Amino acid sequence: MTGVQTCALPISHLEMKPFRGDLESILERAHGAGVVHIVIVGSTVAESRRAFKLAERYSEISAVVGIHPHDALDADDEAMMELSKIAHRGQIVGIGETGLDFFRDRAPRNLQEDAFRKHLDMAKEVDLPVVIHIRDAYRRSMEILMEEGLPPKGGVIHCFSGTAGDAAAYLDLGLHLSFTGTITFPSRRSRKWTEEILTLVPLEKIFVETDSPYLPPHPYRGKRNEPANVALVAEKIAEVKGLTLDDVARITTRNAVRFFDLPVTLPGSRFAYTIRDSVYLNITGKCTSACIFCRRSTDPIVKGHDLMLESDPSVGEMLAALEDRNWAERSEVVFCGYGEPTIRLDEMREVARRIRQEGARHIRLNTNGLGSLYHGRDITPDISRMVDEVSVSLNAQDAGTFERLCRPGFGDGSYEAVKDFARSCLAAGMDVVLTVVDHPDVDIDACRAIAVEMGARFRVRSLNELG
Repeated sequence: MTGVQTCALPISHLEMKPFRGDLESILERAHGAGVVHIVIVGSTVAESRRAFKLAERYSEISAVVGIHPHDALDADDEAMMELSKIAHRGQIVGIGETGLDFFRDRAPRNLQEDAFRKHLDMAKEVDLPVVIHIRDAYRRSMEILMEEGLPPKGGVIHCFSGTAGDAAAYLDLGLHLSFTGTITFPSRRSRKWTEEILTLVPLEKIFVETDSPYLPPHPYRGKRNEPANVALVAEKIAEVKGLTLDDVARITTRNAVRFFDLPVTLPGSRFAYTIRDSVYLNITGKCTSACIFCRRSTDPIVKGHDLMLESDPSVGEMLAALEDRNWAERSEVVFCGYGEPTIRLDEMREVARRIRQEGARHIRLNTNGLGSLYHGRDITPDISRMVDEVSVSLNAQDAGTFERLCRPGFGDGSYEAVKDFARSCLAAGMDVVLTVVDHPDVDIDACRAIAVEMGARFRVRSLNELG
């Protein structure tokens, strides 16, 4: 993972015997690959003790304690009590791996189910998330989770191997899904499954892992797996998602740190941030709408970037932030963020003028289309002189749906104002894209017809995956 600054790796088995001879060199290679933290997962009481001791010894390691379903025969009251005592220690960040394995069936199924329920109870008692192992038992595991309920801190399906239907069901339950080197396997069947599942699952619900020493990625199958190989897992996700390796590392790191409450410092809010090969400017936290699907006030994270602003940046701060993100080497600069950029029209104009003079290749504005209402005049002439492309959030097929979903601050007439703004931008010669969120109340076909009639391009944005 050369060049990637951070990647928190959940779910590895460094407590196992295959790593006892060269753990220091394994950690060194992991650091070199960009791994900043490793969560090791116990499979027995003895291995859980070792996992805890390693977490005490190394600041870059945290531990999860539990009994694997293969060893469910050992999950008696005494064993669970000992695990509970360990779980109250500070270096323990989860309970597991627990669950059901009806593929190997190394323990009677009724005992696996009993142990699974005990682990869920323990996770609730100690207020930690649960790491779940499922193989050939997705339906029965779901039934147990529905009966018992998830712990408040949630859970993750480790080494997910189910169908698209399984993935959708477990996501609906609120679980995360974690992927290993199996997604890199080159067979046609494996590639088809990987593309289907990764396309379905929002990146904000994904972890990357190795499950080392098991499941090494291609081309290392047959060899001992280790944490540094997580790079190949992240690369495959980036390939399918159409993102960069940095994007995937940043997002999955934040996912793991927040989920397990890991002792890793995440970057704070930014005035400029990168996604793929674009650099975005986050210029205001204010907005003229209060869309029901917007997470600006509850969880202002987009593709791993924290977009909550304590104050709006000055022109100088915006330009400095662009320099920090090497904007001149990027394919485009986008005025975006979680606020409405046209609220700060004068500052936008000045920044755009400066970067245009310095050779900006492409400048885009992402807007809700209400800038003219906000300023009390047609702002299209200002926009046309400073941007190449305007992405306008249509988000509805009619005024009633728009007002209900987007809750514009200007009330009646806002929907028509958005369409008028888009038409004005088209008349001024700009490239215009009308976008909608795939909300159940949005008629995608009707919105597409509006764009076609207008002569604008059209794009559907995922409700569950931003950026």
